[in-house]
Amino acid sequence: MNDRNLARGLFLVAISLAFGLTALRYPIGDFARAGAGLFPVVVSSMLLLIGIATVIRSRFVQKVPLDLHLKNIAIILGSLCAFAVITLLVNMTIAIVTMVFIATLAGTNYSWKRNVKIAIGLCLMALVFAKLLGMNLPLY
Repeated sequence: MNDRNLARGLFLVAISLAFGLTALRYPIGDFARAGAGLFPVVVSSMLLLIGIATVIRSRFVQKVPLDLHLKNIAIILGSLCAFAVITLLVNMTIAIVTMVFIATLAGTNYSWKRNVKIAIGLCLMALVFAKLLGMNLPLY
């Protein structure tokens, strides 16, 4: 299989099935009174539809060769690990900024101004989750 679109679609289908089938172990409830498994089932169902559409679309478009950039995968995984460690040791705000600046090293062009904007946006989202939704996030 040397078709990036087909591989992308199959990967989305596999991820959606893994999370969706796992979420079925939790009570689903209904939309009026949602159970713990409702949100993951809905999201994984939408992801499954996107994956199936991607697989079908891959049959009708020109094949794009699949190439893995292991260095970029390692950079992204490293940024996620740095986020987890820094969140535990310092706080989540510093971890978000660190993750953004490390993860963007995997891109084709690097802009510290764009990184600052992304980091501010993610920190604001985390603040919204903490203040409006009452989530216990170690932001400070």
